[in-house]
Amino acid sequence: MISLTDTLQDWTAERLIDEYGDELLRLCLFYMGDRQLAEDAFQETMVKAWRALENFRGESGMKTWLFHIAVNTCRDMLRSGWFRMRKKSVPLDVMPELDEHAREIAAAVLSLPGKYREVMVLYYEQGMRIREIAEALHMPLNSVSSRLRRAKALLRNEVEGGNDA
Repeated sequence: MISLTDTLQDWTAERLIDEYGDELLRLCLFYMGDRQLAEDAFQETMVKAWRALENFRGESGMKTWLFHIAVNTCRDMLRSGWFRMRKKSVPLDVMPELDEHAREIAAAVLSLPGKYREVMVLYYEQGMRIREIAEALHMPLNSVSSRLRRAKALLRNEVEGGNDA
């Protein structure tokens, strides 16, 4: 794990990718719901992080800081006019490590509105604590807790509703 005792010279792009690349790409996959877009968001996140690395003050952990950049990058991409005109290229089926049930859950999570999807992914997929999520999203703890509770209810309704059919 990268710590503040490391010097900026020790922090290379390769080291950031080695430490956090898999988690960041997975976050982008769940956020974007599309393999190619996720890879674009991941690359953009790493470029932004690398450029801003000298400004990293250590007020949060490196992972939290990187996830904040990734979430903002994904949000920006989803809001762009280009994204709204583009069709999704590759569905989540490209994640072979997921069994059928996990794919169904992932699809249900992806169908949630963005503000609920992001807290679900950060909490369950990335294993972040509510405090870390609040730091990464620059939100109050109570807002994160409320969104997480609402997301769980929406997901439960989606999954239970899908079983009735």
